[in-house]
Amino acid sequence: MTVTTIQKIIKIGTSAGVTIPAKNLKSLNLKPGDEVSVTFKKLEAPANEVALNYKKFKQQYGQALKNLAGR
Repeated sequence: MTVTTIQKIIKIGTSAGVTIPAKNLKSLNLKPGDEVSVTFKKLEAPANEVALNYKKFKQQYGQALKNLAGR
């Protein structure tokens, strides 16, 4: 089974790394110490695509986020 996901690179000491979401660990039956194959590819999103995705997100979740911020 193969799982494809998008993760941000995080700083770990003087190095960097990515995390594996718990749901992916569970679905692949992985545990610390297991070996996996990893392929890296930098994602490039055009500025207009990012703006469009933000607009859709804001339309769908904007009110919910405002409600949460007001708690």
